[in-house]
Parts: sequence; structure tokens; C-alpha cells
Amino acid sequence: MSKLFSPLKIRGLTIPNRVFLSPMCQYSTPDGKAGSWHQVHLGTRAVGGCGLVMTEATAVSAEGRISPDDLGIWNDEQMAALIPVVDFIRRHGAVAGIQLAHAGRKASTDAPWRGGKPLSEAQRGWQPLAPSPLPFAPGSALPRELSGADLDSIEEAFVCAARRALQAGFQVIELHSAHGYLLHQFLSPLSNHRTDEFGGTLQNRMRFPLRVAAAVRAELPAEVPLFVRLSASDWVAGGWDLNQSLEFCAALKQQGIDLIDCSSGGLVATAEIPAGPGFQVPFAAAIKARAGMATGAVGLITEPAQAEQIVATAQADAVFLGRELLRDPYWSLRAARELAVDAVWPEQYLRAK
Repeated sequence: MSKLFSPLKIRGLTIPNRVFLSPMCQYSTPDGKAGSWHQVHLGTRAVGGCGLVMTEATAVSAEGRISPDDLGIWNDEQMAALIPVVDFIRRHGAVAGIQLAHAGRKASTDAPWRGGKPLSEAQRGWQPLAPSPLPFAPGSALPRELSGADLDSIEEAFVCAARRALQAGFQVIELHSAHGYLLHQFLSPLSNHRTDEFGGTLQNRMRFPLRVAAAVRAELPAEVPLFVRLSASDWVAGGWDLNQSLEFCAALKQQGIDLIDCSSGGLVATAEIPAGPGFQVPFAAAIKARAGMATGAVGLITEPAQAEQIVATAQADAVFLGRELLRDPYWSLRAARELAVDAVWPEQYLRAK
């Protein structure tokens, strides 16, 4: 029996297998509305056998986008555009998930294939917002420090986004608290130099991300799972690290968070990250064992046997695949064959099974 292809039950939801599509930005909509690209990109991974198909980082407000072409869910038109995408994912046997995000100081940049550089207002850019007026890197825009009223507005934006996500039919919500985006910026002492109740001590730095998590959890029905994507380390001395992550996860558990999607890095442009096959799996294993929470492992997981071993040895409850599913949308069907699992294929493709 394959553990990778066994169901995972979280709250009132059963996910058919433990191969999850990791959120990956597509930078492919000028108005924040999902279109044919998203239908094909996400739908193909559902047809390809993923148990959970997660959208890219979906902005909860216009200023919370990474680029002017990011997917959004801050208005009803954007929500309506997601309905057919969600419907297709679910009709083809996968669970539909959405990652809600605010880019903070990493907002207003161009797509990576155009260099990813900061954009001026003349280039459809805007001034980013952040916990402290500290740019991401030399040459990055100087962000405006968030006021108390700004924080109230962003919290409400996350809640409204979650409400729209439910209306669109999403079955899992994930809060993006990783990769140097806004909630991560509050957590790390490298990006949070505030002197009010949201900065300084670990408890203060966790305060706003926990407030957002609690507010979103309160908006969701009891049967709907809520995930958090977390950078477990900044990979920089004096920054966010695993020990702080464990304390944060303990607090998230009390708020009703169901799974930690364990990644790392992204806060500091010059961080030296020791990337290699499965290099972030130890973070998922530590949080699962020491915080007593379900976890997902992500990062250079490419081979079926590797994914099976991670889940079968209880290092994580699921694997999130990113680039490997860009290379091979049908990775799950291939993995099932290699692991001697009789996976469910689309009827239209049965002649190839």
C-alpha cells in the first residue's frame, strides 16, 4: 500500500491523495481575474491526478499584489472568474485550494521573465506597504510603514477574500506567511523594526499574523481546513528560524490552523540557501513532531520514491510539488504507476493507462 496515494482527512474534508500542487505565481492577468491560462494550468493538474490543486498567491487587495498581473480576489468580479476554474478542478476529482496573500514590501515588481524589477507608477507600479520602511533589497522601492488603521484594513481584506473564496467553491484556504511577503515580514526581526505592540519581542512580531489567522478561521465553517505556508528559516543569522517557527506554530495550532506548509527563505535577497533534494523536509518533520501539527513538505521533491518515503516515514503528511508539476502535469499518474497504485485516470485518457 502506498501512503502517498492514501486519503488525507482534515476536518470535514477528505483529500484523495497526498500529492499537492504548490502555489506558483503565473503573472498572467492584468485585472486580477482568472482566465483561460488559469483554467488550463490548474485544471491540467487536476486531470493529472493531484489530490489538492492550490492556486498561486492570490492577492487580497490591489496593493497586495506582487506584480500588476497577479491573480486577485478583492472584488466580486475576480471571485466570479474563479468559479469555473474551481468547478473544473472539483469535477475531475481534486480538491480546490486557494492561497491568500499580501506581498507587503515585495509588491509592485515586474514578472520574473521580464527581470522582476521594481515598477514605477508610470510602469503600472505603486508604493508598497510594510511593517517598517525597509526596502527588500538595494534598488527596491521604499515601502510605507503600515499604520494601525492599515492593519485593520488588511485584516478585513483577508477576511473578505476568504469569504469570496468560499463563495467560489474553494475547499481549502491557505494563508501565505512565507517567502518574504507581508505576514513573514512581521515575523522576522530583519524586516520588522517596529516599536509598538507589533514589533520587538517574538510575541509582538507574531501578533498581526496570528490576528489575521484568527479572523480568517472565524470566517470559515468548522469543516473547512485552514493551512499556513511558513518560511521556517530566513537562512540569515539573527533572522527568523526554526525555534521561532515552532513557537509560532504552537500559537497557530491554538487558533485552529490545520496544516503547516513548510518552506523557507525569501525574506532577504542575499541569503545563501543550501538548496538540494528535499532540503526543507527537516522543517516539516520538526514541526510535525514538536508542534504536533500536520505538515506539508516542499522543495526539490521530484521522484515518486522520494515523495513516498517522506510521507511513509511520517516526516510530513503530504508533499507540495512545484517545478516538477510544471515540467510534468501528469506526475501523479506516473508516480502511481511506479508505486504500483491503480490510480483513477480520466475516462478520456483510459486508452493510455
